[in-house]
Amino acid sequence: MNKEYLNIYNNLIKLTRNKNLYYSLKNDDTFSDRLIILLFHFGFFLKIYKKELSKLEAQDLFDYFVKQIELSIREIGYGDVSVNKKMKDYVNLFFSIIENVEKWPSLNINKKKDVISNLMNIKEDSDLIVDYFDKFNVFLSKNSLKIFTKDILELKF
Repeated sequence: MNKEYLNIYNNLIKLTRNKNLYYSLKNDDTFSDRLIILLFHFGFFLKIYKKELSKLEAQDLFDYFVKQIELSIREIGYGDVSVNKKMKDYVNLFFSIIENVEKWPSLNINKKKDVISNLMNIKEDSDLIVDYFDKFNVFLSKNSLKIFTKDILELKF
């Protein structure tokens, strides 16, 4: 299953690299902004596919993601103490994202904008990102987990 986790991770990374997602940021996109968008992708992914994954598989996938994020932070050059603090912050942020993603379909457009704006460094308008994640949520619900476990795909929605 480890290769499948790598493929899931790489496919979500590819989606996170979508340049259109970064037009509404206040500043140039940063590692933190990209990581938050990755965590949103992963949150929606887990929300939709949690029924297809056993609890052990879901935990293993989460652990794999956390390890990959930790490695990325270390590659940037942070030391052990900083990495541990950053990881704690990012894991707490992810749980906040999960909480909001679970309610996403029932939120109105303004509440969705508030969620995005509160978690990211957004200019005045977050319509683009809200629309993107609405479409991503629909895309995930119409496709099986298997498409993410294959090699990196051209995902369009």
